[in-house]
Amino acid sequence: MTKQVSKKRFEVLPEETISDCLARMEAEGYVPSRRTEEPVFREVMKDGKSVPEVWGRKIVFEGKLQIQK
Repeated sequence: MTKQVSKKRFEVLPEETISDCLARMEAEGYVPSRRTEEPVFREVMKDGKSVPEVWGRKIVFEGKLQIQK
């Protein structure tokens, strides 16, 4: 039997909702302990210059292993 890691990061995939990600965490035996959001940028040409523009966001949950009773 393999031992699970006590902490694991779960990223919300583009085709899933936050609820789907939380359900995936629970199915693997983890509970959410922290949520972080990071902006995703892309470079756009404006007036001949490359300018960063916010394109989206990345949501990542940190999960802790559930204690089995």
